[in-house]
Amino acid sequence: MTASSTPAPAHAQWFSLPGLEPASPTPERIQAYRAALEAGHKALKEQFAAGTDAAELVRALSWLVDQLLSRAWREQIDHRSELALVAVGGYGRSELLPGSDIDLLILLPDGAADGPYRDELQRFLAFLWDIGLEVGHSVRSPGECAEQARQDVTVMTNLVEARFLAGDPGLFETMGEVTAPDRLWTSQAFFAAKLAEQKARHAKFHDTAYKLEPNIKESPGGLRDIHMVGWVAKHHFGADRLEQLVDHGFLTPREFQALTQGQSFLWRVRFALHTLTGRHEDRLLFDYQRTLAHDLGYRDSDYQQAVELFMRDYFRNVQELNRLNEMLLQLFREVILHAGDTTEPHVINERFQSIKGFLEVRDDQVFRRDPCALLEVFLLLQQHPKLEGVRASTIRLIRAHTWLIDESFRQDPRARRLFMEIFRQPAGLTLVLRKMNRYGVLAAYIPVFARIVGQMQYDLFHVYTVDEHTLFLVRNLRRFTVERFAHEFPLCSEVIQTLPKPELLYLAGLFHDIAKGRGGDHSELGARDAYDFCILHELEEKDAELVAWLVRQHLLLSTTAQRQDISDPAVIHGFAEKIGDPVRLDYLYLLTVADIRATNPELWNSWKEALLQELFIQTRQALRRGLDEPVEQAEWILDTQEQAGELILEAGLDPADVAALWDTLEDDYFLRHSPDEIAWQAGVILGAPADQDTLVALRTLPQGGGTQLFLYTCLSSNLFSLTTALLDQLGLSIMDARIVTSRKQCALDTYVVMEREGAATQGPFRNEEIRTALLKRLRSGTTTPPPVTRRAPRQHQHFHIPTKIRFPDQEPGERTMVEVITSDRPGLLSRIGQAFNACKVSLENARVATFGARAEDVFYVVNEDGSVLDEGQQERLKATLLQYLE
Repeated sequence: MTASSTPAPAHAQWFSLPGLEPASPTPERIQAYRAALEAGHKALKEQFAAGTDAAELVRALSWLVDQLLSRAWREQIDHRSELALVAVGGYGRSELLPGSDIDLLILLPDGAADGPYRDELQRFLAFLWDIGLEVGHSVRSPGECAEQARQDVTVMTNLVEARFLAGDPGLFETMGEVTAPDRLWTSQAFFAAKLAEQKARHAKFHDTAYKLEPNIKESPGGLRDIHMVGWVAKHHFGADRLEQLVDHGFLTPREFQALTQGQSFLWRVRFALHTLTGRHEDRLLFDYQRTLAHDLGYRDSDYQQAVELFMRDYFRNVQELNRLNEMLLQLFREVILHAGDTTEPHVINERFQSIKGFLEVRDDQVFRRDPCALLEVFLLLQQHPKLEGVRASTIRLIRAHTWLIDESFRQDPRARRLFMEIFRQPAGLTLVLRKMNRYGVLAAYIPVFARIVGQMQYDLFHVYTVDEHTLFLVRNLRRFTVERFAHEFPLCSEVIQTLPKPELLYLAGLFHDIAKGRGGDHSELGARDAYDFCILHELEEKDAELVAWLVRQHLLLSTTAQRQDISDPAVIHGFAEKIGDPVRLDYLYLLTVADIRATNPELWNSWKEALLQELFIQTRQALRRGLDEPVEQAEWILDTQEQAGELILEAGLDPADVAALWDTLEDDYFLRHSPDEIAWQAGVILGAPADQDTLVALRTLPQGGGTQLFLYTCLSSNLFSLTTALLDQLGLSIMDARIVTSRKQCALDTYVVMEREGAATQGPFRNEEIRTALLKRLRSGTTTPPPVTRRAPRQHQHFHIPTKIRFPDQEPGERTMVEVITSDRPGLLSRIGQAFNACKVSLENARVATFGARAEDVFYVVNEDGSVLDEGQQERLKATLLQYLE
């Protein structure tokens, strides 16, 4: 606790304060104080714009508030000499930003009731709100403070930071005595409680500092991590300032400089954020990031936007603060929790030993004598899984010696063997890669990796920085190998056990996005980096080519599954030709699943899983059969009909009725539907009363992946647009659409839909709601799509995606492929359907893919004659789509 308010500093000249005069809170006094506060904020904004250090700004605002509060107290409460006004929380630390809460403690003498003071204190607090100060307050006696602090570590923390403002200093000192650390919380108990608090706080952010809408204060590596260090230092060591940690030997001068620079950076961002929003706001939402980047002086470069450069600096700062927090808390743990522990270290080899569960060097010169030990330390962590981590003193030595990892180090055969051995270990790869990244070793050993550290991609699809996404991908791959997680992705867990060299898969994962942000094709550039790395590390030529191929083609399987009609045997055959052999397919499938899940966990769903699995299984069958023996279309149709016929017989349908139904359908229907779907739809149609000409049925897909909706009705104009608008209004996301017209001009349309949160529709009531709404609208006779009134997500408004219409080159066929890239929005598919209808274009198939705010939808269409669109028709359709979408 600090028993004196901040002395008048140099920045006092920035402010003009009201004169001191005993007075009640009259409108004139309120206006005088409000004017002083507003002028003070204006002066601080001018100083911020002039580049004044943020540390001085937060102290200056705190000093200004000190003056206003102490003056108001002396004017209104000073006759109550037995009371005291105390600053607590961030204000107690003299750290205020424009939107910060001002936390106050009003101290009463022990045994005194607040009754005699209540009216005066209420007028005082109301006065503070009237002049524009947002205060939080509590009224307690020293004894009550002690009792509350004994029960709640948060109260204890606030009191550790308490600072006297006005009133009776003796009462403040009494509170300090009864709440002294040695009287309420032992250092061990306080540290353990605060450590548990931090772990719980970090868990809310999935233990990563690299979410693309981070919280400046609460996220890992944020300001709260610095506060955590300060609280423990103050409680245990009595250190009022962070620089005293240098005196105590916990920080080197260089580390203290990094800590203060990181803190000042976050303060500057927070100052700008509070100024921009006009309120207390700690979330770096997309709504603010572009403006903040500009206000902080960032400008677009050749390959990166200003906002990406700003956020890269943010993430690199919090990464450094996260490292310092980890190291300091580990040092505190040794001093506080293990004080007096005389456990002897256990020698591992001539360079390393373990003590109290942590790995450490045997002397401070290990890395100078043997630089390869900078990699060996991580291998030892894998080989000794009982070790909790690296001792803080050794972390400091690692970070201080990364300069030894130069070109000659990378050429050292022993270093190369150690690195590859890390990738070949049966366990611990994810853990050590994260530590290698945190301690700066990974970026030093692979210089191209350094470019993606903290690199963000300004969109809603990639929710992590590139380096964090990469490490999540490797973690997902390793998770496939762990038996207790086999239930999550059974096929992946089965396939990974068959890989001859899993380390090649992990290397491909490490390099797959390593060229992001350089300009050019990141897959191609990354493939070259990966190949060179593999050759340098003495991998066989065929293994190096496999890793490079995986990096080059890491998007192939996902784009094929989500954008092409994989029910078409020609598509499967063409994809199989690009893959070449089953081993490559296995590697690529695993890499693809892990990649999508690491990009944005909220965008992964059972539909994507089912699509990828279907493409994988069909391609594997094609490769086993042989690429020189593709399945003929007639053979495919006959096989599908035979399998569907068996299911229909089991369902008890009349074969004659089925044959009559099938006679109305073109061959294309049997190419684009599975036997199970054909049997289900036949049952819906033939099981309905003869007088019902519009049918809607729903079921959960047998293989998982969403809800299948089947619509059977007489063909009408705008049917696709009408149906998609209704489904959108019902809160459903459309993943797939297959549009079929029978020879009797009936529509047999099949949709795959999911709830907005990415799950199949739940329960019979929800399905009946959907069915009833569709039937009511379709039987009404109207062809006008209803307006879609749901609102787009908040973040989407910050990402304008220019609409692009393409007609990709494809093999000569019976349909034209149309690719639409545009901003996702309510009613998008309905508007596209209206454009098709306006151009008299018939839709046969649709693949819908949404990547954050970006929609990349693919449609297969024909003209009125049922043939492909010529160039003129394509141009008219493009212009019409642009008209409807822009």
